[in-house]
Amino acid sequence: MKALPKDGFAGLKENGLNDLTSGFLVFLIALPLCLGISMASGFPPIAGIFTAIIGGLVVSPIMGSRVSIKGPAAGLIAIAVAAVADLGQGDAYTGYRLALAVVVATGIIQVLFATFKFGRFVDFFPTSAVHGMLAAIGIIIILKQFPVMLGVKPTAKSPLGLLLELPSILRHANPEISAIGLLSLAVLIAFPFLKHPLLKKLPAQMVVLLLAMALGAYFDLEHTHHYLFLHDDFVIGPDFLVTLPNNMLDGVTLPDFSQVFSATSLKYILMFSLVGSLESLLTVKAVDGLDPYKRKSDTNRDLLAVGLGNTLAGLVGGLPMIAEVVRSGANVNNGAKTRWSNFFHGAFLLAFVALVPGILHLIPLSGLAAMLVFTGYRLASPALFKATAKVGRDQLAIFLITIAVTLAEDLLVGIAAGIVLQLILHLASGAKLSSLFKPQVEIQETGDSVKVILRSTAAFTNILGLQKALKTVPKGKKVDIDLSEIHLIDHSFMELLHDYEHDYQRSGGQVQVTGQEALTSKSEHPLATKRRPKNA
Repeated sequence: MKALPKDGFAGLKENGLNDLTSGFLVFLIALPLCLGISMASGFPPIAGIFTAIIGGLVVSPIMGSRVSIKGPAAGLIAIAVAAVADLGQGDAYTGYRLALAVVVATGIIQVLFATFKFGRFVDFFPTSAVHGMLAAIGIIIILKQFPVMLGVKPTAKSPLGLLLELPSILRHANPEISAIGLLSLAVLIAFPFLKHPLLKKLPAQMVVLLLAMALGAYFDLEHTHHYLFLHDDFVIGPDFLVTLPNNMLDGVTLPDFSQVFSATSLKYILMFSLVGSLESLLTVKAVDGLDPYKRKSDTNRDLLAVGLGNTLAGLVGGLPMIAEVVRSGANVNNGAKTRWSNFFHGAFLLAFVALVPGILHLIPLSGLAAMLVFTGYRLASPALFKATAKVGRDQLAIFLITIAVTLAEDLLVGIAAGIVLQLILHLASGAKLSSLFKPQVEIQETGDSVKVILRSTAAFTNILGLQKALKTVPKGKKVDIDLSEIHLIDHSFMELLHDYEHDYQRSGGQVQVTGQEALTSKSEHPLATKRRPKNA
């Protein structure tokens, strides 16, 4: 087994070069994404930079994960832009300051979540509802950023309204701005297929940034002017470029707490707290799986660090932060060993923005929008729909209803709809309501063998009880998880057993799941929902 990298200053001495290199490469990815996410969220461009700097320099030493990257994320755009619009009631700056108070309150709530060990509740949410929520976020990002990519200001604000307005958006696309956006998007799509070793070392986002800046200079976006295209008159100029203060400190904005206890603010505090914490913890869990050393993160400590980071970010004018999946994955792939890589990514951002802020003003908004459209596509890719359908029609229904309700209403109502539908399906399959919230589990230990007997219903609603029971199983044993007395076991629970089997075997033990022969599966997928036939 590989020796684990040291932590703290000993880790810096041992792995400093690896972490410095990875931190620099992640900085190249983070810079354009932070700017794009900020503007898509209705915040000033500098807000995302503030958040990433705090996520790197302040959060790194206290976070519970080793190689995740903390910063603004596309997954919170839909909540942030709605918060600014609803709180500001037409006044963008007022809405921004009121939203900052929401970010501060969210950070405090997340600190409380961590204090009361709520990190484990990430597993309570049904897998397909979570995937549906993320896919809906992806669709919202695409719908909101597609007009920006084409240089059009739509009249609609809601996702469904933007969908209906797409024909008009296409008709009024600004050709030169569209050229920047579409070429940027084409590079992002084509980049993974390029085989040249030199190109593989370059972050696609940085290539897009350089291309967009070059095209912006060619089209002279720094100066307002008209041009004709197919007899139509178009205007371009600095409005299509990033706007930043000359001095980074001039971008610091204080929150307005005057409405922090209003119903609207409380709604968005709840949304940021639940969705942000859920997405952050899911990312940490995913990155643990990518870590070549297979280190397990302390989820409650990580949530505490994110909460403290959000509190500070809101106080200076920043976006909310989470553990971000794209940058975290790149961090691992670039050879990061410890928390120092996250620290260095924040340090590079601080140095760049403090020393050469003028360069950022040359970045076209359409290039940043293309990056977000691509990010949205990855969150809502057709492959995700196909993979969900393979698990079973029940999971596809939960996935689709979560997406539909989220697009029609908001994220909280959407994921609630997914949870309710999952409960209805369980009750329709014969599960008793009382069995959905308390697992019936018995653990029998004999020598080197441990038998875990599950009875009645094993569903996402009682998953936390089983986790607690499984933690009592000693390491290094031969564990038999017996499903022969189960009436119903759902997809989320099957995923938990699969992950437990993998983690337990990695620690030196053995796990087998038995007793599935008499159960009928919803599909051929090994982790599909299973139930006992009525006559069995």
